[in-house]
Amino acid sequence: MPDSALPVSRHHNPVLGIGLKVVSVCVFLGMSTLLKIPQGFPPGQLVFFRSFVAILPILIFLAYRGELSLGLKTKNPMGHVWRGLVGVGGMTLNFVALINLPLPETVALGYAMPLLIVIFGAVFLKEDVRIHRWSAVLVGLIGVVVISWPRLTVFTTPSGEISSLTVGVLASLMSCVFGAFAAMHVRHLVTTERSATIVLYFSIVCSIAGALTAPFGWVMPTTEQWVMLISAGMLGGIGQILMTEAYRHADVSVIAPFDYTSLLLAIVVGYFLFNDIPTWHTLIGGTIVVSAGLFIIWREYRLGLERRRQKEVTPPTPG
Repeated sequence: MPDSALPVSRHHNPVLGIGLKVVSVCVFLGMSTLLKIPQGFPPGQLVFFRSFVAILPILIFLAYRGELSLGLKTKNPMGHVWRGLVGVGGMTLNFVALINLPLPETVALGYAMPLLIVIFGAVFLKEDVRIHRWSAVLVGLIGVVVISWPRLTVFTTPSGEISSLTVGVLASLMSCVFGAFAAMHVRHLVTTERSATIVLYFSIVCSIAGALTAPFGWVMPTTEQWVMLISAGMLGGIGQILMTEAYRHADVSVIAPFDYTSLLLAIVVGYFLFNDIPTWHTLIGGTIVVSAGLFIIWREYRLGLERRRQKEVTPPTPG
């Protein structure tokens, strides 16, 4: 689950921005794949490797931009701690889903998070959400139900244990809830904090939280697994940088739709690496959720154009 972008200055080049965004999607999917391949690792251990190793490429990038000294300066340390703890919950649950579900299903269910951000923004932040977006959110949630329903109706195995697929779906949905709350917390933090600081502290808090789970059982990786876990962490940091650069060159409304290319990539990777064949529920529900998300992005783009036009025709107030 990507975090807020690092600080950037704008150099408008939409084609380059789209290209960087697509590459970042591929990199993040590669990260998820590398974390899914080595079986038997507890989620806390995956959180540690994903977060701790990612700090290195982020620090290198900040040093390259001459912003390393600013990275850890903060006016709200406890705000970073709380944001990190919420993020740890979401990341851990996402890894539980990744372990228990086919890759395409995990990706498709993750698209519920932007829908929840709209709901939570209206309820908790009193943001103005009108009928068009509410309708899109409702349609998107129907798509989530379509994806989830077969897993939730077969709740237990013949032995009476909760099905691993059911655990995966519930974990994925709760991960979206945590992710939506984290996004709202970031909106509060950005009023006083640099984005680089938010990203760095998030990685640090997640690393510490992941390390604290070691006494409850970590698995000693083989040489091959060490390579995969470290590579996954590096890809997480590199993906963050690529996403940052994408937003330097193009507007959010231009780039955001390309997030959904991850579902197509997940279907291909899942089929060839894990023999995962997406169910009709995943394909149909995923299409519904993606369509709802694209409509919300389009609606935001249109509202942005209207606000700019109003500013252009509204004369300045005399001082």
